[in-house]
Amino acid sequence: MGALDGIRVLDLGVLVQAPQAAAMLHDLGADVIKVEFPGVGDSARWISAAPGSPHAPYFMACNRGKRSLTLDLHTAGAKDVLRRLIETTDVIVSNFKGGTMEAWGIGYDDLSAINPRLIYAAGTVFGALGELASQEGADIAGQAAGGLIATTGAGGGPPTPVGVTIADHIASQNMVIGILTALIARGTTGRGQRIEVSLVGGQIWAQASEITAYLVSGEHPGRSNQGHGLINAMYGIFPTSDGWIAIVGVPPATKPAFFETIGRPDLLDDPRFAGVLLAHADKPAVFDILQTVFVHDTTDNWVAKLRAAGQRVAPVNDYRSVATDQQNFDNGYLFTAEHPERGTVTMVGSPIMLSDTPATPATVAPELGQDTEIILLEAGYEWEQIEALRAAGAI
Repeated sequence: MGALDGIRVLDLGVLVQAPQAAAMLHDLGADVIKVEFPGVGDSARWISAAPGSPHAPYFMACNRGKRSLTLDLHTAGAKDVLRRLIETTDVIVSNFKGGTMEAWGIGYDDLSAINPRLIYAAGTVFGALGELASQEGADIAGQAAGGLIATTGAGGGPPTPVGVTIADHIASQNMVIGILTALIARGTTGRGQRIEVSLVGGQIWAQASEITAYLVSGEHPGRSNQGHGLINAMYGIFPTSDGWIAIVGVPPATKPAFFETIGRPDLLDDPRFAGVLLAHADKPAVFDILQTVFVHDTTDNWVAKLRAAGQRVAPVNDYRSVATDQQNFDNGYLFTAEHPERGTVTMVGSPIMLSDTPATPATVAPELGQDTEIILLEAGYEWEQIEALRAAGAI
């Protein structure tokens, strides 16, 4: 039994923001019904892993274990189906352009009137209020407008988007937090509520420390420059002979062992390294010195030697390295499973460990509409009614 066993979720989302939130709820035990447009489905189905590949990684990752129901919510029949499902639904999630659900007559006020216990979670790009509430966008808009892109890269060079849909992901996690909080509150009040999250809001919260630094000083912390604009320490990434290594700061007590291990004991007497932190003005020169040190050995050798010396380090892994690191399998972040079509596969697991009600990631994402009939039968429809809905283009 999962922690959310008995909770039913309707996922009306597309791509990542809402679908990934619903995927985590499924991993935690909820029954998730994926609502998709007939013949088209979630647009994530159309983003392939590579040219000509039949695999759609965004859809596979964010929709495994769900049941797929096709509904054309532009039609009256499909809206009637949704309203009937809402009677026994605990949570509904979506991330359409602001105002879309209301325009279809299935906004929060409409659906909570049917089921006052309903938790209604909506995700937008810029937030639910203000002049941009109905503005369309996607992950890169959240990264850009939320300030993240301005922190990337090196001073004097161009900024760059983060190479993953990080704004979507953070917003999805905020959606999950809101939903779980609302479920707890409902246990006390008996009422559901509306939850609003956004890409930009998630980015601002994710950078709360850095933005606070700007608010109190009036100065932008600066670009990452292979480290962090606020952390003036030996804290950054450095090239090795075959890759990169991350040095996670060197506390004073470990400095002798660090400099001895990298073959530069002379630096222990260098006044630029004397303090707990580096002087801001000295940081570029210190980084330049370290750039010349690590290129003389491999990443794996440096990691082994420095960890043996009690240092905090990590390799800068690519996805190939992540996918073969036993540590990730030991903790369930990756797992192997038998896929009915692909045989033994490696999949992304859950980042959350629960001792009594562990997460149970599924293996297979549904085919478009594969569960439509059974879901409608469960909701009390007769076969004649289902055929009439299909004839009307509602399903």
